[in-house]
Amino acid sequence: MIQYVLECVAFQLLFLMIYDFFLKKETFFQWNRAYLIVTYALSLLLPWVKIEAFSTELPVTFQGYSDFLWSLEQSPVTVGTTMDSDLHVSWQQVFFLTGIVIATFWFLIKLWRLYQLRRKGEVTYFKHFTQIVLPHSNEAFSFFRSIFLGDEVLKKEYNVIVSHELVHIRQRHSLDLLFFELMRIVGWFNPLVYIYQQRITELHEFIADAHVPKTERKAHYNLLLSQVFESGNISFVNHFFKNSLIKKRIVMLQKSKSKKVWQLKYLLLVPLVLGMLFYTSCEQNEKEGLKSEEEATALKTEMDAVSFAEIDEVPVFPNCEDADDKKACFSTMLHQHISKNFRYPEDAQELGLQGRVHIMFTIDENGSVGDIKKRGPHFLLEDEAERIIGKLPQMQPGINDGTPVKTVYSIPISFRLGDGIASKVGNKNYWVDKEEVPFSYVENVPVFPGCEDNSNARACFNMMMQRHISKNFNYPKEAMEKGIQGRVSVMFTISADGSIINIRKRGPHELLENEVERIIKKLPKMTPGNYDGKNVDVPYSIPVTFKLT
Repeated sequence: MIQYVLECVAFQLLFLMIYDFFLKKETFFQWNRAYLIVTYALSLLLPWVKIEAFSTELPVTFQGYSDFLWSLEQSPVTVGTTMDSDLHVSWQQVFFLTGIVIATFWFLIKLWRLYQLRRKGEVTYFKHFTQIVLPHSNEAFSFFRSIFLGDEVLKKEYNVIVSHELVHIRQRHSLDLLFFELMRIVGWFNPLVYIYQQRITELHEFIADAHVPKTERKAHYNLLLSQVFESGNISFVNHFFKNSLIKKRIVMLQKSKSKKVWQLKYLLLVPLVLGMLFYTSCEQNEKEGLKSEEEATALKTEMDAVSFAEIDEVPVFPNCEDADDKKACFSTMLHQHISKNFRYPEDAQELGLQGRVHIMFTIDENGSVGDIKKRGPHFLLEDEAERIIGKLPQMQPGINDGTPVKTVYSIPISFRLGDGIASKVGNKNYWVDKEEVPFSYVENVPVFPGCEDNSNARACFNMMMQRHISKNFNYPKEAMEKGIQGRVSVMFTISADGSIINIRKRGPHELLENEVERIIKKLPKMTPGNYDGKNVDVPYSIPVTFKLT
């Protein structure tokens, strides 16, 4: 949000600089009026616009392979802090909202003052406007279809003033001023919105003065010069007598009309807007580029490592040496480790930061944890997740083809403020996302048809999966002819109703990927997995190897 505000202010400053240096002194008043309104609106919209043509995409094969490993181990963990209320408001939000409340209150006071003036004045209705005569006053201003005139003004150039104010009414100048008044409420902290409103107010007076016939301009000058006082301070009405504008209005009345060729100055807006679009698009690309550099390092690690889901023998977490299912024990111990070492950063709580941090790390050939990569909504959450993973103990390394290898593992950790599905561990609060629970962690795994009476449903599921793949396997003829072989990693979800959904695969060629997807789609409906008495989605991953003999 702060980034968006800074970009809006920067764009407004550039637009105003173009206006003040190149356009302000020209007599293209209506063009300038449109320029001010359009550029202010553009400054609010441009930060959201991203032009793909200005962005550089990474090759799909590079980016996709990394993303697949990031999301391969679906073991969602949600950690958080309990709060007295579900609503968490940071001090910055309180400060911003307080400013809006004060600005709104001040706006209502101005409206109330107009209402009071109308009540005290003598109201007369004409065809094109309503006249309100104010007792003991020298004021003269208009607001929408109402013209407020002090009784002292009636003794002067009444017709000149009314003609001037009627221009404001016909051209609906009050809408412009009201628009910027509302922008002052939302952007009360932004000094440029006040400058925009000041510039549009000047233009309104120049436009109205320009309608004075040349034969009457001398009287108009004298009328302006005779009034050297400041009228009431209501920022969204058109004051006839405003001391700060009188000199500018006289100068502009004496100025010759600008040549039409100078309208070409407005073309300066084209490269300026294109430059802003280039900035907003490349800014996003720059952020992606930083991630890509990080991914490049991760990719090098991935090429030398074996995924936790594909390794023959997974790394052994301390105290899991005698476990029958070391993979399940690893996941359980990792969750307990996160629970034990979790500490919600105080700064993140104050800022109201929450969200999911994806962590990927490796367990090397010696069992040490390293190469920690993280992705998250804010560095405070990323740093906390990295700190937790950095405290993991030394393990027994993973084994592949009888040799200790580097194993890559990823896990998403969700930081949540407020009440959640919690269990107490010491003095910490620990949440598990019960909408989706990984196969290695779910209490009751999905039941494959034929495993209903098996005492070890988990082992039976794995056996039946292998049998299903073998039974339905069909090496694609085209892949055989082209000599395509390799391993396809596939991941899918057994939903809370037992159906197979969300199939994702990654392999050396689409022919092999399509064959694996076909096999998985033929899986039968199952009894869904259950966690804490509730049916849940269970993600499951398995590698399928294609080998030509």
